[in-house]
Amino acid sequence: MSVQQTVGSDPYFPANGDPRYRVHRYELALDYRPGPNRLAGTARINAIAGRSPLAEFQLNLGDFKIGRVRVDGKASHYTHRGGRLRIRPPKPLRTGAAFTVEVHWAGNPKPVSSPWGGIGWEELEDGALVASQPVGAPSWYPCNDRPADKASYQISITTPSAYSVVAGGRLLTRTTRASTTTWVYEQSAPTSSYLVGLSIGKYQTVLLGDPGLGGVPQHGHIPAELLPEFSRDFARQPAMMELFEELFGPYPFGEYAVVVTEEELDVPVEAQGLSLFGANHVDGARSSERLVAHELAHQWFGNSVSIADWRHIWLNEGFAKYAEWLWSERSGGRSAQQLAAVAHRLLAGRPQDLRLADPGRKLMFDDRLYQRGGLTVHAVRCALGDEAFFRMLRGWVALHRGGSVSTATFTSHAGRFATEPLDELLASWLHEVALPALPTPRTQGPPPVRGGPRVPARPSYPPSTA
Repeated sequence: MSVQQTVGSDPYFPANGDPRYRVHRYELALDYRPGPNRLAGTARINAIAGRSPLAEFQLNLGDFKIGRVRVDGKASHYTHRGGRLRIRPPKPLRTGAAFTVEVHWAGNPKPVSSPWGGIGWEELEDGALVASQPVGAPSWYPCNDRPADKASYQISITTPSAYSVVAGGRLLTRTTRASTTTWVYEQSAPTSSYLVGLSIGKYQTVLLGDPGLGGVPQHGHIPAELLPEFSRDFARQPAMMELFEELFGPYPFGEYAVVVTEEELDVPVEAQGLSLFGANHVDGARSSERLVAHELAHQWFGNSVSIADWRHIWLNEGFAKYAEWLWSERSGGRSAQQLAAVAHRLLAGRPQDLRLADPGRKLMFDDRLYQRGGLTVHAVRCALGDEAFFRMLRGWVALHRGGSVSTATFTSHAGRFATEPLDELLASWLHEVALPALPTPRTQGPPPVRGGPRVPARPSYPPSTA
């Protein structure tokens, strides 16, 4: 069963989020002017109180001027400092009561300070983008900023007509009046606040492949001068989508978009139904193709199946890393076993002080977490064998679609597909800091092909979600 709500604050970010209630829908109406970097917005937030009456509650919001706060249509007392908007409704909200919060705000959006620098709203030379992982969402809208609190979104953004607006979800309308255009997007799937992606810029839009009847529409939004390189670098993304649907189950959202900015980004960033790449990730030589696979895989691992809190981030990054290896294996590159050996050698030469299942805030984005996460998934594959492993994977995605999970949820799930207990194996990879031995495939029947197990050309089992 998915973990829909954890008890207490996130241990890594105790100032973010409020577990005493949950949001089920955000409706954001925004007006953004790129020149002065000016944002004005209205949020209508539909929420449900938890197990205790709410005399007050909090949203997270950056340094903006607050114009008005209402709860169920009534003016409410509030305080706003330190990124916390504390709201006291005229009378306490009953246990389990549905309520609506309306917030008006305006100002110059800027990134949220974090141990990794500024995160969230980023003003570009000519436009803006949002990359919020893990705590940047309050840089541009009021939210209950905790990954397990997932909601649907409708986002309306008005900008000068020279700019395109790309957000995760389905574009409902685009309306031009005088010199401005209003873009309205709907994301109906449950979405974590940090995964609400947005990009404002001057882009050319292209269709990647032909989705056909029932396929997933995939669009690219790129500066026109980067189109030749983009066309080669992302040419195999439709094949990745086909492979990942085969191995992980149906793509969990209605569409998928990639945005390439004119500026460089340290790393690409995933959002719900959307991934953001920098100009440095496009060179016409497919140098960043593994990252194209990584960000696409996050739509299943991290976005659809989300984490209960940030202690479990390996469930996002380990599976996305392993998807890179699966794509390499299927597309004629090195096998997962070969790539696992490379990762193992890398980790063997690094400090042994990372506990994968609870790395601590300081190490949650350490490259060792990604590599060890991928190795952990490979260890499970080697222990289960391909047939059971891919059944396990599809079942994991189907069972927890739209929900939130923990490491304990995964270990329990994986154990149900094993003929022998996985407890010792998973404990060594997840909870110990010492690096276990390189996992190797089970030797049953004919010897494995050179380089280790390979993804079956087609599943050798009925492609069900059970």
